[in-house]
Amino acid sequence: MASLQTDDGPRARRLGSEDEETPKRERGSVSDFKQRKLEREAQKNWDLFYKRNSTNFFKDRHWTTREFEELRSCREFEGQKLTVLEAGCGVGNCLFPLLEEDLNIFAYACDFSPRAVEYVKQNPLYDTERCKVFQCDLTKDDLLEHVPPESVDVVMLIFVLSAVHPDKMHLVLQNIYKVLKPGKSVLFRDYGLYDHAMLRFKAGSKLGENFYVRQDGTRSYFFTDEFLAQLFIDTGYEEMVNEYVFRETVNKKEGLCVPRVFLQSKFRKSPKNPAHVTRSLDHKS
Repeated sequence: MASLQTDDGPRARRLGSEDEETPKRERGSVSDFKQRKLEREAQKNWDLFYKRNSTNFFKDRHWTTREFEELRSCREFEGQKLTVLEAGCGVGNCLFPLLEEDLNIFAYACDFSPRAVEYVKQNPLYDTERCKVFQCDLTKDDLLEHVPPESVDVVMLIFVLSAVHPDKMHLVLQNIYKVLKPGKSVLFRDYGLYDHAMLRFKAGSKLGENFYVRQDGTRSYFFTDEFLAQLFIDTGYEEMVNEYVFRETVNKKEGLCVPRVFLQSKFRKSPKNPAHVTRSLDHKS
């Protein structure tokens, strides 16, 4: 598999001969009945995921402030206290390193899984003076019940939107739009098209275009930059940065080197906060 380079920056990977199993994986899509069942049981499947893996599955993400300079650069003056929302916090692998690295941050954090939220609250680093954590289905639960309107300086949406059905992704973006300050940004990172995780899926796991189900019933979407940009722009955001990040993961024990493809992006709420966008979101939400 090779990545494409253009004058505008890196483009999506294209399949090579080493990915010859991909067409086989595309056959045998999941039935409509099972897809509806997966949607109904999405929360239960994520809760079971955290029951099996506790807090041990994901590594702490100490790279967040390094990869996203916005967390530093969005301050108007040194020492300014920032209000952050981590939409889809899991068990706190991003939240707690962030709070440790920056003492001038107050964080709201939410997750789809009640079990994950409880793990966060049980963490010795959990401090209600510095963060508020709550359970929330971002596709239907109003964030305004927990977060004041237009009060958040930065929203982090990191490996979260891929777990949402593509038909409902815009509902997540509408929801966080309401709590984001005008002129402030959503920081996004998630799986890109032809990431190794996508290439590992077997036949019979495809739910739709670039959308797959794992054996445990959790689901994952693999983004193109065009799809993501359109999704945000249609919801009223401005595109600031939207690019692929290519990495290689080396497993020395098994002698494997696998390609990782991520999409790392930044989308801004208009500084002027156009009235027609606000009315539209209030009408749809």
